[in-house]
Formats: sequence, structure tokens, C-alpha cells
Amino acid sequence: MAATDDTVADDDALFVLTAVLLTPAQFPSVLGDDYVAACAALGLEPYAEGYGLVLGQDSGGARWTVVVEDVSLVAVAIASWDCGMEYDLSPDDRSVVCALPGWPLALSVAAPGVPEPHDPLPGPDDEGAAPLKPPDTEVWGAPQRRLGADEIALQWAAWREQIDDETAFVRSEEPGPDGGPPAGEAQDTETPDGGALSGEARSTAEPAASGQHPGVRKALEAARAYVESPPPPGRIRSAFAPGGARTLRADGPGWSLVARTDDIAFILLDEEPGEIMPVGRGPELPGLLKSLDELAVRPS
Repeated sequence: MAATDDTVADDDALFVLTAVLLTPAQFPSVLGDDYVAACAALGLEPYAEGYGLVLGQDSGGARWTVVVEDVSLVAVAIASWDCGMEYDLSPDDRSVVCALPGWPLALSVAAPGVPEPHDPLPGPDDEGAAPLKPPDTEVWGAPQRRLGADEIALQWAAWREQIDDETAFVRSEEPGPDGGPPAGEAQDTETPDGGALSGEARSTAEPAASGQHPGVRKALEAARAYVESPPPPGRIRSAFAPGGARTLRADGPGWSLVARTDDIAFILLDEEPGEIMPVGRGPELPGLLKSLDELAVRPS
């Protein structure tokens, strides 16, 4: 993260706090299950080139999300900040698509020397559109489910080491009741801080012998259907993982999947707040993950 060093000189100036990409391969999951849905949540056309979202405050402290077309500039800024380098993100006015009140993400930082972050007052031309807000951390729903899957993907090693391969799955060498890969016991987590999952995974499901959770079966069936009928861009995403593997993220109505192509998968469901369902390799999961990876969009 970074903030501009420029002094706020007028009401139109913006202190930049952070930025995120909104592209088919990388977008804030809180906004939707795929790129098209994420754009729709912000009232944007789902152009293939994507956008950059610049989050900051004006001289009065009001929160703003500025949408810009210069994706490369935003990507360079993010990469620089991730490396601990300073970068003054100042998009050209000609690349600005629109400025939306509020922030879609929760930020723990604020601009120095201006009032505390707050939603701007509606202007005379506003038609009652509510400012963007991060998801409520006190409830469980689709945004929190997707954020949970994002955290598992980001902290894969920490979550993976909580799973005991000897006991956590239905017999991994056999397919599940529907012919698909077997699922393990649900892992209950203490949720959420900022919509993310936290805490040690604890088994709360019925014994493994009872078979797959019906929601897991539906999610796997939906993922297999993507292979036959590709979903909207961004519904399946692939990112780098160690050892030549890929980290997969797939979403659908009511479910999210995160997996490593050389390992297991985890499924989160809207109907099971805070629970993580591990899916063993079995005979079919490797092929499914390979097929999904071939369909996935990847960061350029």
C-alpha cells in the first residue's frame, strides 16, 4: 500500500491509499463470482482489457473508488508496493472512467492530514446510488464465502497442514457416491475477520463413512459442467503455485472451490457458514482440476 506524497491542494485532489485490478484474471471476489458480475456490481462494461480501481480519500476525508482504464499503470504500482517500494500512482485524467463513492474493500489505513474516512455526501446529480461498502463481517454469505476461498488460496500451506490425509477424507482411493472424487469432513472455522477465515480447522461433520455432503456433490457437478459449457470469464482462475503446479479458484452460485493441481481441493458453501470441505484426490479429481486449469484465465 502507499499514499501519495502530494499535498492536497483542492477538493478534487485524491490521496491514494491502495489499488486493485479488475480484470478477467484478477478481481476483488467480494464483487461477484466472475468478472462480468464484478463489473456489473460497479456499473461497468466488462471489457476484456479490464480496469484498475484506485481507492483513496479526498481533501475532506471522503472515500472514493476511481476507475481507470490504464491497467498497466495500476499493475506496476501494485507490484512496486508489494516489493516494499514507493510508487506515486497518479493516473492521467484521460484514463479515468468514473469515480464511485465509497470503497468495496475494507481498508485499515487512512490518508494523513485529512478527516477520518467517511462516505461522501450525495451530489445534486446523484440518483440515490448507495456508496460502495465492504461486506458485513457479522454475517455469512456469498462475498464472505469467496473471501474465505481467497484466503485459503493465499495461505494454502497453513490450511493444508491442518488436514490429516489418514483420517480427513472418505477413502481417497475410491470415488464418491456420485462417481466423483470423495469429500472429507467439514472443517469448521471461526469466521470472519474482514470476511476472511481464521483459526484452527476443527472437524464438525458426520463420520466420513456417511459420504459426501450434498452441497459438495452439487459443487463438483457444477465444476464438471464448466468443462462441457465454459462459464463467464473469471469464473475459473489459475495462478502460480510452487513445484510447477497451479492454484485454481472456481466459483458458482452458492459454492467456491480452491485447489492445487497437484493436491487436494477445498470447497466452501453458502449453506454451511464458516465450514471448509476438503476433497481428496481420488481417481477423478486430478483430471477435473487439469480440465479446469485449461479453461482458466491467467494473469498476464
